[in-house]
Amino acid sequence: MSTTKSFASSADLGEKQKTLEVLAEGVYALTAEGDPNIGAIEGEDFLVCFEALATPVVAAEWLAELRKHTDKPIRYLVLSHYHAVRVLGASAFGAETIVAHENTYDLIVERGKEDWASEFGRMPRLAKGADTVPGLTWPTVTFRDKLTIDLGGDRGDLVLQHFGRGHTEGDIVAWLPQQKILFAGDLVEAEAALYTGDAFHRDWASHTLDAVKALGAEQLVGGRGAVSKGREAVDAAIEQTRRFLDVMIEEVGTVQENGGTLKEAFEAVHTALYDDFGHWPIFEHCLPFDVSRLWDELSGIERPVIWTAERDRQVWDQLQNG
Repeated sequence: MSTTKSFASSADLGEKQKTLEVLAEGVYALTAEGDPNIGAIEGEDFLVCFEALATPVVAAEWLAELRKHTDKPIRYLVLSHYHAVRVLGASAFGAETIVAHENTYDLIVERGKEDWASEFGRMPRLAKGADTVPGLTWPTVTFRDKLTIDLGGDRGDLVLQHFGRGHTEGDIVAWLPQQKILFAGDLVEAEAALYTGDAFHRDWASHTLDAVKALGAEQLVGGRGAVSKGREAVDAAIEQTRRFLDVMIEEVGTVQENGGTLKEAFEAVHTALYDDFGHWPIFEHCLPFDVSRLWDELSGIERPVIWTAERDRQVWDQLQNG
């Protein structure tokens, strides 16, 4: 007898333990047991914040913790990609400049409103104070390949880079070459399940992750999960991420080649991943949307179909409760 599963993360209502870590002088990361991570980097007389969380209310809680360490004004807010739970808290920062990849700007134009409704429906706990969101978050500066911020004094540079398509079309990382610290966004997850509903799986699993790994980071803050410390742990997080993608690609591809169905592909992927990854945060939440997107991709649908609250429920009911 099958058990009906609560939609996405709608039943996950418990508070997560938040941990603020100082990774180097003036370099901060906040992790939260598999909830979205966030960070900040001090320049000589300004701050760069990385990610904005889902609402101004939630972002203000992070900023209150950050202000125990520094009172420098926020000059830059960097958005690694466009997903609602990463960007809609931006107004709390009062940043002079909001930076993102040019593809991220285009994605907000194309599907920002739909993504807002979709993500807040999937993860209501993250959307605390949803009524305080003033509207879509719009980058004020965009770039194509690389943007370097001089942190001033002897702090070195912060290098923002786009390595190709991955979690979305517009992912960027924030790299501190002097400190060898990388904020990877959702291109890397450290023991948290991957969300790939807007992904380009084959690009991500190959040259995009290759480029991330080639930086040689000694500390890595992924999109979710604990900070990876030491080269071995960093490489392990990257390779765990790659393996999750590779297994999905192999299983969905095999089902398609054998004339199977989307439901059969989902069941094959779930079985193949469960022992190693099933205990990770949001595994059950993400997998139907992951497999649906990968099925489309391998079927020749180049760009992800826009997720809406209605489509979310349809896919969930078909795959998790069908």
